[in-house]
Amino acid sequence: MKPDAAMTRMIEQVRRGGVSDERVLASIERVPREMFVAGPFRPRAYENATLPIGYHQTISAPVVVGLMTQALNVTDRMKVLEVGTGSGYQTAVLALLCRRLYTIERHKALFRDGEKRLEKLGITNVTALLADGSGGWPEQAPFERIMVTAAALDVPPVLLDQLAVGGVMLLPIGTGKEDQRLTRVVRTAEGAETEDLGGVRFVPLVPDLAKG
Repeated sequence: MKPDAAMTRMIEQVRRGGVSDERVLASIERVPREMFVAGPFRPRAYENATLPIGYHQTISAPVVVGLMTQALNVTDRMKVLEVGTGSGYQTAVLALLCRRLYTIERHKALFRDGEKRLEKLGITNVTALLADGSGGWPEQAPFERIMVTAAALDVPPVLLDQLAVGGVMLLPIGTGKEDQRLTRVVRTAEGAETEDLGGVRFVPLVPDLAKG
């Protein structure tokens, strides 16, 4: 299947999966997913599937990327924090929708490769940091939106503290791959309100830099 036809088919799958925000769909369509998929899996780049990217990490299925991006409800005036750059695919999709994106990755090789991909795509509104993402980025807080692409045991207080009042954080919560729930958190003046958006499967949120 030619790349354009494969992209069209993928976008149709994402739309059928529940993504109706045309801005989100347009952003996904602008990002060539094959750039973010490891060599052996490149022929499957436009399948609606989670694929390995090395270091026990994965690139999420396109419909999951679309649903999470839609649920975050990003506008072009917002400053956004992403915890877990991974391949940089979700990063690129978010960057096309927001004013400024700050992204954190704990794996040095993924961090390096992600920066190269974003540069190749000409995306210039992203600032990346090689660090323990579980601590967020306090120097750049507050953020209007925070997306965490790894599963936490609960809403991390340190990240909630970096979210602006009225801001939204999206993250998987659960103790294992079988019981994770995608959770939308809205910070209020009194604390936070949460909403369960359904089951997901993500790698766990791990503190500290990765070794090697």
